[in-house]
Amino acid sequence: MKKVVLLFCAVCFAVVSFAQDAAEKINQANDALQAKEYAKALELYESAMANLGDVQVPEAINFNIGLAAYNADKYEKAIQYFEKAVVAKANVDKAYEYMAGSYAKLDKTNEALETYAKAIEANPEEKASLSYNAGIVAYKGKAYQKAVDFFTASVAGNYKGETAQYYKAVALNKLNKDAEYKAALEEGVAKFPKDDKLGKGLANVYVSEGNELYKKGAEILSAANTKVNAGSLSTADEAYTAEVNKAKKEFASALEVLEKALKLDASNANATKLIEACKAAM
Repeated sequence: MKKVVLLFCAVCFAVVSFAQDAAEKINQANDALQAKEYAKALELYESAMANLGDVQVPEAINFNIGLAAYNADKYEKAIQYFEKAVVAKANVDKAYEYMAGSYAKLDKTNEALETYAKAIEANPEEKASLSYNAGIVAYKGKAYQKAVDFFTASVAGNYKGETAQYYKAVALNKLNKDAEYKAALEEGVAKFPKDDKLGKGLANVYVSEGNELYKKGAEILSAANTKVNAGSLSTADEAYTAEVNKAKKEFASALEVLEKALKLDASNANATKLIEACKAAM
């Protein structure tokens, strides 16, 4: 989950009779939270809330307690407090965001993604960044189509575009959507030409395509030579020449694709070897 500036809701309470201890603990908890002593803050908050007496505390304080719980790795508790914060209309968008992060930490992918959707609805101005975070959760949870959708929104909003585009492509690959995977990489290279991961990913796609074309040409040539060795065809025959030309056409197509791969990734050894093989065959 992205780092955000900690938000603290202002807590006003009335101290009546002998409830000063609870009030003091809440003050100490607020100080601990601001000092990033999260476990201490959570302990103080919960101790105070369990013994409020006549102290009047606004429901908005649940956001603070949820924040302490989240950062103390108490995710189940964090969810409970952030739910109360939402009901109290206290920092609703951030409450949803941290709640989604808590679900993600608990490996509850569906709940996390549903809550990220609520966070986006509550704060559409942060759609791009929230979508990126949701995309990461979806990808890790193997919800690949949702990952594609969230990363698409992230790219559209210009938030971590290169990384979002790359993971969008990889998610499409996980879904065995080969054409869309290639298209996403090509789109990424066009938008972010300096990104190494996108370039190398597309280069590998081109190498795979080039290899298939090379193999097709080699199979045509091998079949023709097999007929020559069997005596059913002569190298002087027009039919043999036609087969050789068909093979060369495949090698030429392979060479064109492989040179595109090498342009994207000059260190691609497979592209280099296949280019040499194509030239030798031609």
